[in-house]
Amino acid sequence: MAGTLAAGASTPRAASSEVRRMFAFLCMVFGMFMAILDIQIVSASLSEIQAGLAASSDEISWVQTSYLIAEVVMIPLSGFLSRAFSTRWLFVASAVGFTTMSFMCATATSINQMIVYRALQGFLGGGMIPTVFAAAYSIFPREKQSVISPLIGLVATLAPTIGPTIGGYLTDLFSWHWLFLVNIPPGIFVIIATATLVDFDEPDLSLLDRFDWWGLLFMAGFLGSLEYVLEEGPTNDWFEDRSIFFFAILGSLSAVAFFARVLLARDPVVDLRAFVNRNFAVGSAFSFVVGIGLYGLTYLYPLYLARVRGYSALMIGETMFVSGLAMFLSAPLAGRLVAKVDPRMMIAFGFAAFALGTWQVTGLTQDWDFWELLVPQILRGVGIMMAMIPINNISLGTLPPAQLKNASGLFNLMRNLGGAVGLALINTVLNDRWDLHLARLHENVQWASVTAVERLDAMTGALAALGSDAEAAALKKLAGQVRVQAEVMAFSDVFLVLTVLFVLLLFASPLMRRPARGAGGGGGH
Repeated sequence: MAGTLAAGASTPRAASSEVRRMFAFLCMVFGMFMAILDIQIVSASLSEIQAGLAASSDEISWVQTSYLIAEVVMIPLSGFLSRAFSTRWLFVASAVGFTTMSFMCATATSINQMIVYRALQGFLGGGMIPTVFAAAYSIFPREKQSVISPLIGLVATLAPTIGPTIGGYLTDLFSWHWLFLVNIPPGIFVIIATATLVDFDEPDLSLLDRFDWWGLLFMAGFLGSLEYVLEEGPTNDWFEDRSIFFFAILGSLSAVAFFARVLLARDPVVDLRAFVNRNFAVGSAFSFVVGIGLYGLTYLYPLYLARVRGYSALMIGETMFVSGLAMFLSAPLAGRLVAKVDPRMMIAFGFAAFALGTWQVTGLTQDWDFWELLVPQILRGVGIMMAMIPINNISLGTLPPAQLKNASGLFNLMRNLGGAVGLALINTVLNDRWDLHLARLHENVQWASVTAVERLDAMTGALAALGSDAEAAALKKLAGQVRVQAEVMAFSDVFLVLTVLFVLLLFASPLMRRPARGAGGGGGH
């Protein structure tokens, strides 16, 4: 009888503890959402920031580049820091740093200040992202993963997708300063909530006695240089530029030193043993390519809409909202399916849907608008979500808890590096194919072309009423049309490259092993 009463008394306490744990985790997810959102929130508003800070076109790109370089260094480092300081205090420190630097970004009065503040914002906030992934698969039991997994998958993919939308609205309604000020109230809430509610693990400060400072230095040199080369290379003729050549050499030497250190050091700054697990290794490769598609299209669509269609930041945001809505609506379905069907089939379906969406855009013209881009964006959103959730589950959900913190950092690093490589690839192909199509169109649009002469005569006649220099104005207008047409053809080529890439991934999906039913690293402990 006494045992029954004790069991009955413990049930409400256990339920209360579970609710508290879930609420604490949701607060962490919200912090991760802000950190990922800030990668892309400025993308549709760079011209407004450039005007406000009197920056040059070369300097303004560093508003994003500095954030990415710093974040990509912190993400793999977070595994060690989380074990040393605990999930609670690493997350609180990251949230405090991120929120503080958000305020400093809003107060920046020069481009140099903005670059420094953005770098610190990315570095300090980067610790939140992998910490949430590790917590999701270590503190919740297997039966909760159908809820938890879609949640973190949705945030990881939705945040960068709707970044331009939110940024466009904030800039249009208020000013670019609100791109950063909007982080402060929720940031304070996340700091208080995680400091008081998160108690998932205990710190192990003895790890700091063996911290590998040389490993950190080599890792920063390797990843920071790699990110710089990938970001700046496409617009600066790659190794023809001295700074890019220098950082390529620095990154190569740092990479050799870093991997040597990882293999030889007693306690390396990053533990790569998780890659021995086949599912984690293949899943990380898939995450890398998902990063190419996720960040690549978040960059490509706004670029097309701004350059070719002449859209404002707000109009770009409204158009891009479709993908985010598709992700939001498909996440619960993906969460239910991942427990009922072979996750490799879901991954293949997701890659196929993404490839179909990019294939449809290979028919792009300069007249494409919201409605022409509607179905491709829906396919993109559904495809990414259907692939990302089972990739997360198979890659991280079957690892032993002791490896999760390091593995989460590596897994998220691969997605971010995929985004950096994807943007470099996209810009390189876009620029090269634009030049090629422009040269070919110039060969056709000449005096020997009857169509070109007729078009030029029609333009001259239409512009004759505006002044005596109608022929020069007509020539200039025709040249502009040729450039736009060449650019649109280059956009189509990039979408074709992405289509081929995701079709190849579709056939690679069987490389992952289907996890045994009931297997997993999670455990509500």
